[in-house]
Amino acid sequence: MTLPDLATIETATLGGILIGAASAGLLLVNGRIAGITGILGEAVNFRPGLWRWAFLGGLAISTLVAPWFGIARVVPDFQTGFGGLALAGLLVGFGTRLSNGCTSGHGVCGLSNLSLRSLVATLVFMGVGALTVFAVRHIGVL
Repeated sequence: MTLPDLATIETATLGGILIGAASAGLLLVNGRIAGITGILGEAVNFRPGLWRWAFLGGLAISTLVAPWFGIARVVPDFQTGFGGLALAGLLVGFGTRLSNGCTSGHGVCGLSNLSLRSLVATLVFMGVGALTVFAVRHIGVL
């Protein structure tokens, strides 16, 4: 097992700071929780508020401008085909609906608000994620 290099740790730290700042800023300015799934769902259903599109645009644009600041672009390495990706997307969507929120809503915003419901949701999705990695890498599922 190799440890990540210092540049990777610095990039992850910077990313965490920016996510926290964006979440806190949205809560302070708009009084809204930065649950990306909820923001996207309301935007595509044409709920009033241009801020939703601006927030989502900022997420998309950040991946394009990151190299200008010396942050390496992440290239995904999918180790499954389209069927596996589609199944994963459906399961994530189902879990998001079941828990009334996504990882950003519960894991970032809910935990910082000391929400018991978000603590339970975060423990469940982290646990299921760990079990999924174990099943795929060590048992050979999918």
